[in-house]
Amino acid sequence: MDESLPELLAELVRRNSVNPALVPDGAGEVEIAGFVLAWLTRHGIPAELDLAAPGRPSVIARVRGSGGGQTLLLNAHLDTVGLAEMPAALTPTIRGGRMYGRGTYDMKAGLAACLLALRDARGMTLRGDVILTAVADEEHASIGTQSVLKKVRADAAIVTEPTGLQLCVAHKGFTWHELTTRGHAAHGSRPDLGQDAIAHMGRVLVELEALGRELTLCSAHPLLGHGSLHASLISGGQELSSYPERCTLHLERRTLPGETPQDVEAELDRLLRRLEADPGFRAEHRLLLTREPLSVPADAPIVGLLSRQAGRVLGQAPAQMGLSFWMDSALLAAAGIPTVVFGPSGAGAHASEEWVDLASAEQCHEILSATIAEFCA
Repeated sequence: MDESLPELLAELVRRNSVNPALVPDGAGEVEIAGFVLAWLTRHGIPAELDLAAPGRPSVIARVRGSGGGQTLLLNAHLDTVGLAEMPAALTPTIRGGRMYGRGTYDMKAGLAACLLALRDARGMTLRGDVILTAVADEEHASIGTQSVLKKVRADAAIVTEPTGLQLCVAHKGFTWHELTTRGHAAHGSRPDLGQDAIAHMGRVLVELEALGRELTLCSAHPLLGHGSLHASLISGGQELSSYPERCTLHLERRTLPGETPQDVEAELDRLLRRLEADPGFRAEHRLLLTREPLSVPADAPIVGLLSRQAGRVLGQAPAQMGLSFWMDSALLAAAGIPTVVFGPSGAGAHASEEWVDLASAEQCHEILSATIAEFCA
């Protein structure tokens, strides 16, 4: 039972693991982490739970080598986005070589490939260790990967997010910001007393739009293109007949390798300072969250090794690519672990229809096992 990849993947999909930070009644990772832990134990692979927060477990498993070799880390996340408007989301269905269901593509097929590769590693003669971190909360704040990194170290890592069997060696980061403009509350009939914080924010929005255009004129990253920003959420005012005292904007800036959070903070502060040339304009800026971009060196050994093994299985070396969205891979790289993202093909991440190509997931499993055999030998 659950020994083949489709069988194992189906069992993973049946476990509701909706991230409760995204959906208030989300089931979280408790059930699926328990299943993964039991599966590993049944196959003689030592594993433990790591609690990043109450009710938010990750799984850490290790196949130990004899000593003196390199350690390879495989990383996959347990959580998914919500199930709304996705019929039979937790009922895996196979049609035309594809498995449909929530999490098939993002990223339980990658997790299944990791688990089977770990099972294969038990039968290999290795000097180095193979570690699996099956983590909580990647879809929100990545508390799972941040927690397991306090316990594990490795010489290289592979994150099995779906890449269509291409090598992702770069992805964008992001920063979240809060901008607040201040007005003066007064009755709507008293323009002599009131100052409109929302109108002031309109001036900020015009400047942000101009900054977005400027970013498209900068030198493009060869794999990622340009940085970008967008206004995400805005709120302000007290009631219809009053001058608004306050307006708050939350915005996101997508960053490229080489751009730091400090660079982006300075960029936005300069924008506000220009507007503050008007003595009636008052604004505040606060950095809320930052996630670094990923850029793994082209000559990192894991890049060449994984490319060779993938080329052997696929018949040609996979293309190297960059992705616009952020992944836990950047946290691993920031911890000093050269990291590549490599996973199966499919479609529908966060969509109402999600599927993974089962043949590509099988190939991913084969490539991971071959990479383990060479890297950890």
